[in-house]
Amino acid sequence: MTDMKTILVTGGAGFIGSNFVRMMVKKYPKYTIINIDALTYAGNIENLSGVDASTNYLFVKADIRDRNVVEQLFKTKNIDMVVNFAAESHVDRSIEEPEVFLNTNIIGAQVLLDVAKKYWKINLADKYCKAYRPGVKFLQVSTDEVYGALGTTGKFVETMPLLPNSPYSASKASADLIVRAYHETYGLPVNVTRCSNNYGPYQFPEKLIPLMINNCLRGKDLPVYGDGLQIRDWLHVSDHCQAIDIVLHNGKKGEVYNIGGNNEKSNIEIVKLIIKTLRKSEDLIRHVKDRPGHDRRYAIDNSKITTELGWEPAYTFEQGMEEVIQWYMDNHQWFENVISGDYIKYYSKMYTK
Repeated sequence: MTDMKTILVTGGAGFIGSNFVRMMVKKYPKYTIINIDALTYAGNIENLSGVDASTNYLFVKADIRDRNVVEQLFKTKNIDMVVNFAAESHVDRSIEEPEVFLNTNIIGAQVLLDVAKKYWKINLADKYCKAYRPGVKFLQVSTDEVYGALGTTGKFVETMPLLPNSPYSASKASADLIVRAYHETYGLPVNVTRCSNNYGPYQFPEKLIPLMINNCLRGKDLPVYGDGLQIRDWLHVSDHCQAIDIVLHNGKKGEVYNIGGNNEKSNIEIVKLIIKTLRKSEDLIRHVKDRPGHDRRYAIDNSKITTELGWEPAYTFEQGMEEVIQWYMDNHQWFENVISGDYIKYYSKMYTK
């Protein structure tokens, strides 16, 4: 039974989730991958084009806060593992609509945890039956933003206190602590991963890199918050997905793992790289008023996951950006389909985490 598992992926139609689903369906043909997604504005079923033909994949359109749906999946599908990507994730939106973020990111996580705990205990009670399944393991996909901001030196390590500065990061930090509580109080096997800024295919175009690529290709202004010297550590989504897979299978119960790409870049650096690659003019750059509570610098220390679990990022930033820019150029229709929807009312606003 060890090579046959059922994994519930929440938010699997979003950017990182869809890349993870694609990888897992291909990498583990004997696994069953169940994707539950409410298909809100950033959840795009087109991100999974072709995956639905796989015999080991099932999509369920539902909200993770709907306990009846979640419980039915656990009851009928024998879930072994949960990977929780489902979250509202855009900082600018969280400033305008904090209640939506708190509701989905905190209550949604608690519903998943509570159902996972129930069926984990049932599995333990059935330990001696032939159909015994040792699940349920719960992996919470979080963000480095829960740590707050750094000065000009230092990096985030897993033992740092959580000091979130936006409604979005506060909701993620709250979910992380609830996950920890379910491990400490009930013994539920859990892990939390905290990643740096992701980039790659299928990223919703309110984020920095796809927005700048799209605007560049259209000859539109490139809005940059403040002086553009905010620094982030950039991680290719493929590297992130590989790391999550390793933590899911080999992570020590109850542990947090930081996942970073070792690529500290300022926002303005990235904008200028995109301009240069697409042979556009820097005259397109337009500096706009900075976002409230905008963290100045993030940087991840990923030595724990590299030392304990043997993961390392495969992509250099230069290689990753070359591939990503080409992907967005080759998938113009995907861009058009996405920006014709809800995103259009946010199109003139700024962009990133």
